[in-house]
This record gives sequence, structure tokens and C-alpha cells, in this order.
Amino acid sequence: MSTHTTRPPVPKRGASATSDVAGYIPDQDMEDDADSEDSPAPAAQALLASIDWSGISVEGRQLATGAEVIQALVKRLPNRAGVYRMLNAAGDVLYVGKARSLKKRVTAYAQGRFHTDRIGRMVRETAGMEFVVTRTETEALLLEANLIKRFRPRFNVLMRDDKSFPYILLTGDHPAPGIFKHRGARSRKGDYFGPFASAGAVGRTINSLQRAFLLRTCTDSVFESRTRPCLLYQIKRCSGPCTGEVTEAEYAELVTEAKDFLSGRSSAIKAQISGAMQEASEALDFERAAIYRDRLAALSHVQSHQGINPQSVEEADVFAIHQEGGQNCVEVFFFRTGQNWGNRAYFPKADSALEASEVLGAFLAQFYDDKPCPRLVLLSHGVEEQALLAEALSTRAGRRVTVTAPQRGEKKDLVDNAMQNAREALGRRLAETSSQARLLKGMAETFGLERTPRRIEVYDNSHIMGTNAVGAMIVAGPDGFMKGQYRKFNIRSTDITPGDDFGMMREVMQRRFSRLIKEHGIPGEKPPSADDEGDEIEASDTPAWPDVILIDGGAGQMSSVRAVLAELGIADKVTAIGVAKGADREAGRERFFMDGRDSFSLPVRDPLLYFIQRLRDEAHRFAIGSHRARRKKEMVRNPLDEIAGIGPGRKRALLHHFGTAKAVSRAAVEDLAVVDGISEAMARQIYNHFHESGA
Repeated sequence: MSTHTTRPPVPKRGASATSDVAGYIPDQDMEDDADSEDSPAPAAQALLASIDWSGISVEGRQLATGAEVIQALVKRLPNRAGVYRMLNAAGDVLYVGKARSLKKRVTAYAQGRFHTDRIGRMVRETAGMEFVVTRTETEALLLEANLIKRFRPRFNVLMRDDKSFPYILLTGDHPAPGIFKHRGARSRKGDYFGPFASAGAVGRTINSLQRAFLLRTCTDSVFESRTRPCLLYQIKRCSGPCTGEVTEAEYAELVTEAKDFLSGRSSAIKAQISGAMQEASEALDFERAAIYRDRLAALSHVQSHQGINPQSVEEADVFAIHQEGGQNCVEVFFFRTGQNWGNRAYFPKADSALEASEVLGAFLAQFYDDKPCPRLVLLSHGVEEQALLAEALSTRAGRRVTVTAPQRGEKKDLVDNAMQNAREALGRRLAETSSQARLLKGMAETFGLERTPRRIEVYDNSHIMGTNAVGAMIVAGPDGFMKGQYRKFNIRSTDITPGDDFGMMREVMQRRFSRLIKEHGIPGEKPPSADDEGDEIEASDTPAWPDVILIDGGAGQMSSVRAVLAELGIADKVTAIGVAKGADREAGRERFFMDGRDSFSLPVRDPLLYFIQRLRDEAHRFAIGSHRARRKKEMVRNPLDEIAGIGPGRKRALLHHFGTAKAVSRAAVEDLAVVDGISEAMARQIYNHFHESGA
């Protein structure tokens, strides 16, 4: 294969794609955005790096719009596997797909005969296409999943919740290994067990394992500084390796037992502990026998909270999908070492015309893009290209992965159980969505909105006497709170008088809507997209611009907000509502402030009032949490951190030599220069930092 050495310009996401040639260059066409929730995980980056990019060609052309774009590209496409992206006129990615033959797949789009309205809309909006030719279809499948998660195209099946899973970590870089909850990259040496469906499940399991195996949960620094056993030793939750209450060999044996239990050899471990308890009892050592009894009880507690524990399935993930009311629910169960480590429900965004098997197939590729894959994947529905998916997962895992839809036996029972959970989870979600839709419709009627709101932003401030001031924004819509779009604003302006809530709100509004205008333009200044038409609430099409902003405050706060909106020229583009606490700050007596209306209240038992109170309380919670986090960080900040050139090493050396940062601030240049790693120039810089008159 030949390798292209030239790299044509690539239209940025959300930017105008005006260049004649557009192409995809791995890891080079993503914008840096500190607030982005869609940046690729390190595991996903490693996955891209694992693909052999030699010989991959990139080509594409930016033409007019619709079918003529695709027809013009067909003649130039190779009959080889690859990935294609369809772009609209603004350069946003509409759809990412993979094909065994790019030429045949694109030809199908160019013919103009579409099976669904969704594909027809997608083609009509297409103003450009980009292509990556890969060596194999497996590589194309892996790349497609990665690009979908990066760009979140409107016409693809999308995962809504892609948080990493928690694991149990038994450390391997310390003579006395500890047991910890771990989430994220596996950078620390040790043994990882999981995944668990939730952090709560990990916490409960670790608590039980502490009682069963008496392993430490303290940090290494605390371990090294202990001079006597801590409270956990006193309540028989730790064996006390920090102060030598247990020998290193005895502790290592406890660690081995814990590893064996978590690796699936639970029966052997229980039998071993039971035998030790019997021996202690026969020797009339009842105190030691009681310890073994408590350990056995703790192990039984772990297993009793794991629900179904299959006999013939050692390691598997079980997926079941249920469709109802135009929505999808994928329930995932995790089985490791013959034990059930919990389940989680996902609600992927997908066109209602797609079959369950199509949604599940697209979901699986994205699900394992940045997660470890077990040896067995059980499905409720057979998916298209199931063999290709198994090959791709095997390639990524470096071992054989089997993907199957069982028809009988214990595996089928596991799938049926997952399906039942999927039905129930989707039923609960549909009930919540229906209630939410009624509340949003009621909000439109009560506040005289032009249409039912699809995006509500709520703002609040938090500070203590003006210190560590933080502004907070939470977002809600048809699906409830959208926590991935929450934002906090550290108040930066030095012109604001400490405690000036109006000034803080002005800064928050200025920063929020200035950025919104820069990134998305002012509503009405460009033709409306398909997402902006009609009153139907589409949870998957939450707009960038809010329909309503709720401000936690009264007339004063609202005057600040109106001034900023008028200054930015968007006063008529956003409906702003102030929510002031009622008399004696009593819930239920809130006053509402809007342009063109006198302040008013809602009936005390009005469901809409409860809904707005819930929105306000969530904003308040988020603002206070952000403020506390900032205050905590401020409290532990060391003055040495403010000095350029003082990193962790020099900081440690200075503190070891002088004891405290205050002592460092009082030291002379000559004394500072004595410290290891501190040159005379650095000593002078440190001295000058603490002495404004220093030369």
C-alpha cells in the first residue's frame, strides 16, 4: 500500500468547511475544549494507535449538497474497506459509517432510493464526505466506533452514558498490599477485579472483604506514619500490618486468599477458613474460632449481594435490548470469576425506525471502544455482522472473544433475566419521561413560552463573604438533568466587590452567552435545522441555546441578567425568569419575575412549582459543591506553589529542610542556597517572592 505524505486541510467540527479537499487525519482534527465531555479516553487513543496506519489513504471532496455530492465522489472511490463521514454545510459530522467496499456503499447512497426517511434526510443535508481506507473491515469497524464516540453524529446510534466502570484494586507495589476502589487508567501496579456496575457495589464489596480478609485500606503515606494500630484494627476490619500486629508472611497469606476469592475460587477459600475455624474450636481457642466465624459470615454477605451466580459461566457480559415507545434500553450484566458484579441500564439514542438488532450491534462496538472485553458476550438478539464484531473484539483484546445469542440452557436464562430488567428499566424511564413532558408543557403554558422548552438552564452563585466565589449552571430537558452539560464559573473579575451577587451574575451571564454566540451564533441568524422545527420534544436533539434560563434571585438579579442579554443583543432570544424565595424564605411562596409581567406566585401545591423548586435546589447543590471544592483546594494550597520553577521535588526539599513554608519565607538567600536542588539564582527568586523590596 502507498502512504500519502500530504495532509489536506480538515474542516473543524462546527466550523465552515470551505476547502476543496477534506480528509481525516487521526488525532489531528479535534478541537481543544476544556469543557468538552466527548474527548476520547486514553484507552480509545491507544486503540487508534494500535491500528497499522501505513497505507491508509485519505480522500474526499467538498461540493454542493445532497445526492450530487455523493454521485460525484463515487467514481473516485476504491473498492476497498474503510470508514466514511457525511458532513453538512457547517462541517458538522452527520453520520459515520464503515463499509467492506466504500465504492459500493457510497453508490447505494447516490442512487436516491432510501429505505427510511432518516437516510433520506441525512443524504439531503450532506454537503461533503470524508473517507479513510483501511487494510481490513475489522480495522474499519474499530475506527468507526471511535469516531462515533468522538463526533456523536446526529444520525448514528449513540451511547448516552459512557462513564468508566469502577474496579477493585489489590496493589502490587508495596510490601503490604492494600485494597482500594479504582476508576480510570490502570497505571498502578497490582491486580484489578471487576468491572462493577456502580461505585456503591465496589464500596459494599470492599467493606465485606475487609471483614473477611482484614486487608488495609489506608494510603501508603498513612501506613508509613502509623505508630499504633488505627480504629479499623480495633473493630477487626484490618490485621494491622502497619505496626507489625501481623507478620509480613501472615499478611501475604491473607492477600493470597483475597486474590483467590476474587478470582473465582471462593468455595475453596470458604472451605479452608471453615476448616481453620473447626481446628480452633477443637483446640478450645474460641476467640480465634470467632474470628474465622466472622470472616465466613463476611464472605457469605459478599455472595448474597451478587444475585444470580451462574454455574457454567466463568466470565461474560450479558446484553439485552428492549424497545418501547420509540425508545431503547440496553441492560448489561457483568459476570466475572463466576460471580455477578452488577448490572447497568443504558438508553442509547437511535432512530425509532431501527430494529433492536441494529441498535444493539451499533451499541456494542461503541461500548467496548474503551473498556476491557470478557471472553464471552451473550446477546438477546443476533446482530448483523456478528462474526466481524467478534473478530474485532478479539483483535482488540488480544485473545479469542465469542459473541453469541444463546437459545437454551443457563446462558439463555441469564439473557432472559437481563431482558426482564431491560423491560422494567425502560418502563420506569417512559413513566418519568411522560411526567417530565407534562411538566415542560405546563411550564410553557404558565410562563407564556412560544413552545415547549427543550433546554432549561438554571444559574446560582455560592461564596462565603465573597471569597472563593463560584457561579454554577445546571441543565435540564425532556430526559431530566443533563449532568454532562453542567458548568461552573470561577469568578475572576477584580472589579467586583466581595459579596456582590449582582456583579457575579453579570460575569457568569457575560461569559456563558459570549461563548455561546461565538460557538453557535445567534438563533435566527442562520436557517433553522431539522432539530429546530416543530414542538415535538426530542430528547436526543437538545439544542445548544436554552429556551429558558432560571435565575435564583429576584428583581435585582434579573436587572443584571437583562443588562447583559441586552448588551449582547439577545434579549429577545432567551426567556429569563427570576425565582425569588418567598416571605421568610419559605418554600412554596416563591415569587417569579419576567419581562412584561408583574411578579407573581404559583399555587402552593402546583406540580410545576415543585418542578421549579427541584431545578433550583439542584443548581444550589451544584453551586455549593463547586464552592466547597474550590475552598478546600484554597485551604491546602502552599505558598511555595506560587513560585515559578518550584515543583514537587524542590518543594519537598525546602519543607524537609525548613519544616514549614513560613520558615522558608523568613530564610535568607544564603540559607536557601544550602538546600539540595536550590541554586543561588533560585534562592534569590524564592527570597524575592516573599520580600517585595528584594533586589
